[in-house]
Amino acid sequence: MPLMNMIQALNSAYHLAFAKDDRLVTFGEDSGFFGGVFRVTAGLQKAFGKERVFDTPLCEQGIIGFAVGVAQKGLKPIAEIQFADYIFPAYDQIHNEVAKMRYRTGNQYSCPMVIRTPYGGGIKGGHYHSQSPEAQFLHTPGLKVVAPSGPYNAKGLLLSAIEGNDPVLFLEPKRIYRAVKEEVPEEYYTLPLGKANIIKQGSDVTLVGYGAQTHQNLKAAEELQGKLDVEVIDLLTLNPLDIDTVVASVQKTGKLAIAHEAPKTQGFAAEIASQVMERAFYYLEAPILRICGLDTPFPHTLEAAYMPDVKRVTKSLMEFI
Repeated sequence: MPLMNMIQALNSAYHLAFAKDDRLVTFGEDSGFFGGVFRVTAGLQKAFGKERVFDTPLCEQGIIGFAVGVAQKGLKPIAEIQFADYIFPAYDQIHNEVAKMRYRTGNQYSCPMVIRTPYGGGIKGGHYHSQSPEAQFLHTPGLKVVAPSGPYNAKGLLLSAIEGNDPVLFLEPKRIYRAVKEEVPEEYYTLPLGKANIIKQGSDVTLVGYGAQTHQNLKAAEELQGKLDVEVIDLLTLNPLDIDTVVASVQKTGKLAIAHEAPKTQGFAAEIASQVMERAFYYLEAPILRICGLDTPFPHTLEAAYMPDVKRVTKSLMEFI
């Protein structure tokens, strides 16, 4: 199998899906001729034409509104928001139209679409190119939210999201777009939404994360080996959440830590902690630990202090235990 980074794996998924299903269209700011600012859609317009792969105006609410319309007319749009930080002008369309289509039409219509967007820090992009807005959209019933952690699962999860008949917000951790390479099959394959991976077995504490944070968590667990036996879980899909895998791990280890880049207060870690408390309270031997971004706008010069990197995860776990 060839080695691919996440950009190449996503691009491969695009080409395979477009060849398989002529209802697919994709569009966004610079997504057509240029292939997107990160080049995920490179070569698609040449391969499949300007009617299926095209640029849009700089108008996020227009991009998503247009996607809603073409989805109702039988096409399957993949809309790209250039950075997750730019998604908020489209929040009304996503929250009130995209996610509620089945409900408001009495199941007469669905909204089969994927919204792709790069998210997260680690590239010194400052507060307009580094945010992690997953919590806002996880509070939106009817919307699936996916956050892959590497090339292999990114390709399989994107193909699953494209195949579905409901809207998916596909959050791509740009910090590892090119920094991580894995063996990725060239052929078409899917991975199920709503299934987490245990990427390291352990017995002392369960450490949960997703996206680029998974790599920080795994490195921290490896550094602590011999002092602390950490079980590392990569969620992959945030909604639906594979809470059963997390609970089973906590029942084994008795302790839970959750790490994500987004601010701590009202972040997704709080929801995971609450669900574990409801299902495994009597197995817990300590309070649940959250290792998160700070409750500030995402900084530029102090990015390293803001993010829960290997050093902070390691230190927090040792103090926790």
